[in-house]
Amino acid sequence: MLNQGIGSWPARRARKTPDRIAVVHEGRTWTYRELHQRVLRLAHALRALGTGRGDRVAYLGPNHPAFLETLFAAGVLGAVFVPLNTRLAAPELAYNLSDSGSTVLVHAQEPAGVAAAAAAEAGVCHRVALGDPGTGALGYEELLAGGGTEPLDEAVAPDDPCMIMYTSGTTGRPKGAVLSHANIVWNSVNVLVDIDLAGDEVTLVVAPLFHTAGLNMTCLPTLLKGGRVVLLGAFDADRVLGLVEAERVTYMFGVPTMYDAMAARPRWADTDLSSLRTLNCGGAPVPARTIATYLARGLAFSQGYGMTEASPGVLYLDREQTSAKAGSAGVPHFFTDTRVVLPDGRAAAPGESGEILVCGPNVMSGYWGRPDDTADAFTEDGWLRTGDVARTDADGYAYIVDRVKDMFVSGGENVYPAEVEDLILSHPAVAECAVIGVADDVWGEVGRAVVVLKPGFRAADAPDVLGHLHGRLAKYKIPKSVVFAGALPRTASGKIIKPALRAAYADGPSDPAHP
Repeated sequence: MLNQGIGSWPARRARKTPDRIAVVHEGRTWTYRELHQRVLRLAHALRALGTGRGDRVAYLGPNHPAFLETLFAAGVLGAVFVPLNTRLAAPELAYNLSDSGSTVLVHAQEPAGVAAAAAAEAGVCHRVALGDPGTGALGYEELLAGGGTEPLDEAVAPDDPCMIMYTSGTTGRPKGAVLSHANIVWNSVNVLVDIDLAGDEVTLVVAPLFHTAGLNMTCLPTLLKGGRVVLLGAFDADRVLGLVEAERVTYMFGVPTMYDAMAARPRWADTDLSSLRTLNCGGAPVPARTIATYLARGLAFSQGYGMTEASPGVLYLDREQTSAKAGSAGVPHFFTDTRVVLPDGRAAAPGESGEILVCGPNVMSGYWGRPDDTADAFTEDGWLRTGDVARTDADGYAYIVDRVKDMFVSGGENVYPAEVEDLILSHPAVAECAVIGVADDVWGEVGRAVVVLKPGFRAADAPDVLGHLHGRLAKYKIPKSVVFAGALPRTASGKIIKPALRAAYADGPSDPAHP
């Protein structure tokens, strides 16, 4: 078999474990044999539409088996898969389609109007819709039915591009990180080694597949190992708890807000969670209160740090170290290396804060069509600049301090908001918070906390929230003002959009009336 990319995985799995269940979605199941047959049919159908080596095939929609089928079918042909964020508006989607040069767009029925508008604006040649295709689109199942089943053996090398994953674009236009087949394979191997996934794994995939953590940290490693993935189209705390119990889920990934929402549901105390072996968390440090809540149910988090450009695994903290190294993102994944450097390029000593640099076979080749941005993203000796600040302890465990761009300077002292936010979150009235730097005539910049209160705690005010920090933080780190909000702006992966917060609250009054 000449195809050495991930497009060959369904065929390889079908010859090893053909009758094992590969995918579960909305009560339906697909074996590895069935997945392989559907992928092959779709590959033939896409080739009949003119799709070949290097062409880009985009997908827009919530978690669904068709996402995986399109990804693998593109890989069979040597084409490049482009997953699209369902939260984007039509003009934003059109930009990604145009920038990537996608010639085919496969999309779910729900965003059909947005998909049609974006495809038209970007000049996409073929639009394929799940469900009723409507006007101007091909039907997905009809396309598969007309596809052939004879083997396709397109030569695909490990270093060929596999997918273009667009960064969230919280500042400026999003950039497409080009991930090769080797990048995806090595990231999956890192996951299999460090998280120790088994062939009987039952992985709940509720984080969006169009984001790298949902796809590359949970779904693809499970399929590589021959486990079962349970796809859920959107996060709902009660549905997640129900699926964990009904499907006997062993592994899942989420962001802290998802885990907090699950623990807040009435059924939390009675749900059978005994099947869970690994709870992986990323996107933000896990608050101490969340760790304690899950430990009370006998569940420990494995935490990690990563970024799209690294496919995404960079650091990993296994569950045995959750308490001993609380707040740490861990040590580098097995086949990945990191350095923490000061602004002048010197290595940071333990306890010193510096930028994390990453090197390894899971690191992207560059940004699609952006040679200048690619050059800026790497050091002269080939290490990826993450833009994130960390410090390490004497044992080499890394602690993410903050984004370089989120840090602000107050009276000559560096303030890293993440440290402040974690303490504010320990206040019993606080559901969510974010800290930004705002201009100050005396100190240059001071902190402002944007706080979302828990239901029933509307009586909490700024002095109460800030008083919680006195004696726990240096005075220069304590915010000088508080803004109460109804919600915080977040990306689809759960990350707080700090630029939006700065735009909304940098000049606003402190401690306004509660929403």
